[in-house]
Amino acid sequence: MEPIARTPETTSPDASSSRSRQWFARHARTSRAGDAKESSDLRLPVLLTVGEAADLLRTTRRAIYAMVERRQLPGVIRIRRRVLVRADDLLHWLDQKRASSPKE
Repeated sequence: MEPIARTPETTSPDASSSRSRQWFARHARTSRAGDAKESSDLRLPVLLTVGEAADLLRTTRRAIYAMVERRQLPGVIRIRRRVLVRADDLLHWLDQKRASSPKE
């Protein structure tokens, strides 16, 4: 018998994480100085999955779950066992955490 060829999504143990990476790869754009139109084209979903939030924060899903458990992350919504994060609350929180750059 020949082995059955599987698509990468079915062989991955965490298909939802790979889907979120694919979503961000399709929608992420590099922002250039003075190109306001391009940065306004980037639209995030209203609710982010843990994988999408981890990709946005450039961390792991495990770190996001730990932040949720310690109540360090804003905009967390639990629907049964599913954890979602409001994108607006997360972006606002990131903006508040941003360090101001020294003026020259």
